[in-house]
Amino acid sequence: MVLASTELKSVGDPLAPLAPRELERVVSIVKSAEWYHSGMRFVSVSLKEPRKEDVLSWSPGKMIDREAKVILLDNLSGDTHEVVVSLTGGVVVSSNVRKHVQPPIMLDEFYECERAVKQDHRFLEALRRRGITDPSLVMVDPWSAGNFGSEEENTRRLSRALCWYRTTPDDNGYAHPIEGLVVVVDLNKMEVIRVEDYGVIPLADEPGNYSGKYIKDFRDDLKPIQILQPDGPSYVLDGNRLKWQKWSLRIGFTPREGLVIYTVCYEDAGKERPILYRGSLSEMVVPYGDPAPTQYTKSAFDAGEYGIGMLANSLQYGCDCIGAVSYLDAHMTNSRGEVICIPNAICIHEEDTGMLWKHTDWRTGEVEIRRGRRLVVSSISTVANYEYGFYWYFYQDGTIQYEVKLTGIVSTAGIADGETPRYGTVLAKRMYAPYHQHFFNVRLDMMIDGLENTVVEVDTVPEESDRNPYGNAFVTKSTVLRNESEAKRRLRIESARYWKIINQRSFNKTGQPVGYKLVPGENCLPFASETSSFAKRAEFTAYHLWVTKYNENEMHAAGDYPNQNPGGGGLAEWTHRNERIEDTDVVVWYTMGHHHVPRLEDWPVMPTATIGFALKPVGFFDANPALDVPPSESECSI
Repeated sequence: MVLASTELKSVGDPLAPLAPRELERVVSIVKSAEWYHSGMRFVSVSLKEPRKEDVLSWSPGKMIDREAKVILLDNLSGDTHEVVVSLTGGVVVSSNVRKHVQPPIMLDEFYECERAVKQDHRFLEALRRRGITDPSLVMVDPWSAGNFGSEEENTRRLSRALCWYRTTPDDNGYAHPIEGLVVVVDLNKMEVIRVEDYGVIPLADEPGNYSGKYIKDFRDDLKPIQILQPDGPSYVLDGNRLKWQKWSLRIGFTPREGLVIYTVCYEDAGKERPILYRGSLSEMVVPYGDPAPTQYTKSAFDAGEYGIGMLANSLQYGCDCIGAVSYLDAHMTNSRGEVICIPNAICIHEEDTGMLWKHTDWRTGEVEIRRGRRLVVSSISTVANYEYGFYWYFYQDGTIQYEVKLTGIVSTAGIADGETPRYGTVLAKRMYAPYHQHFFNVRLDMMIDGLENTVVEVDTVPEESDRNPYGNAFVTKSTVLRNESEAKRRLRIESARYWKIINQRSFNKTGQPVGYKLVPGENCLPFASETSSFAKRAEFTAYHLWVTKYNENEMHAAGDYPNQNPGGGGLAEWTHRNERIEDTDVVVWYTMGHHHVPRLEDWPVMPTATIGFALKPVGFFDANPALDVPPSESECSI
């Protein structure tokens, strides 16, 4: 049951994303500026979020200036323009020119790059050497070029395009990598600089099709499962403001980050208690561990180099979400400034989560059990071969969970007959999938009962021997992280390490500061050496936790422009100031890594893998906040 599919807006709300009419007006204002010319492309147009203090003091009917931030790429000069537009005043507020940075590769550039490659005579000749005569069946994926110290990486806007072949127009081309071939393209001029040919390797010929029309025998023993909510959902959606049971929050969406959540509060004893001001995917990067000439540059920063929001899917009822579902559309611009819509970019629904809590009094036979549910806010993006689902979960016991679901198709490469790849897994004859990792950094602008927060590291350690006569005792050791340099931390499985965000000005019934703890899930560290290009460009992956003092301009863990950046920006640069972070407005940055050694079972399409973390109340409430969840009507009795 689809309840609503609406434009992502809320009239008057200060954090509502820009509506189509606002996007059109912003583009018109920019195009009327004297410095604008037709050789400029709109990389992104999005809301310039108001100051935090203005948002927190806002009430319906109160006016806050609406501003937009615009990133432009000048194809003629190669310069990047950062522009702020006032919608309230109808003027350009500021314009800043950035030289020697590369904004994300735009979706328009994907199509234009593929056309340019297929029209190049050197590329067509390389195809003929491989027995390919129909370029229309070739798939060209414009991979970001990275930075390995060459002059052209510092002076030109580049893509290192990799190619695959479809045997028929609807074939899975990733089953047939065109190995040994890299096409280097200047994206500003949209021309092929060179075709790198490292030798012909025969195409893999085993099909890898997975769509329903290719499956001969489906399972026939599945009975229907129906998710019914005859009275509708328990949440209320008003524009971009969402309320569900005791939770309240706002929903946003940006071309770079995709799904964003704001001003998350939980009602406790009739009072709205703030927990999180803003939560978003800050950056993600996928480094590959294969030194082959066609593979070594692959370390895609999928947010900063492509834009997760720009690549969002239009979700489908019954597949991506089920039950009583509400959808929100997202509006952005293409590179020519034309407004585009991604219908159903965000899904909102409820899910059953099984047992919330239970106890059986074996003496009296009395059983008390509550069945739980959660609110789900989600979005899914396709980045070439991979799909990434981004899910925020809100639970009745005050827990917030963030989860990334990874599926799609592994990136494939070709290999000669009889050769065993050292850096990947053979999936079929003459084809393998390189080893790689996925790192996600989530920016958490915390607000535990207010803006003055402190981060505490908690380790569990054995008790000292003189107090531990039986060898069974252990205690927790808490360490306050007082400045940014102290707050670059890694997980320690041997001490069950976690981190608490507390408010030392707000106390629970036992007199302890209220807080939430960050509970890690799956994680790893990079295997690339510290001297590698990847390590220099993705320094945020060196630590699982970073904490910074709030700065509205610090939004992306690898910096504003990771595309072709040699490194040194973002968290690594900001924390050199070593700001004090105790009892102040803090931002917690959590990095999680998924280590992927491909399996045969990952082909031809991957079963979903998940990675994430949770924010759990720890002394935030005076008791279990889910005690008041009523028994289910259909609950069994004993």
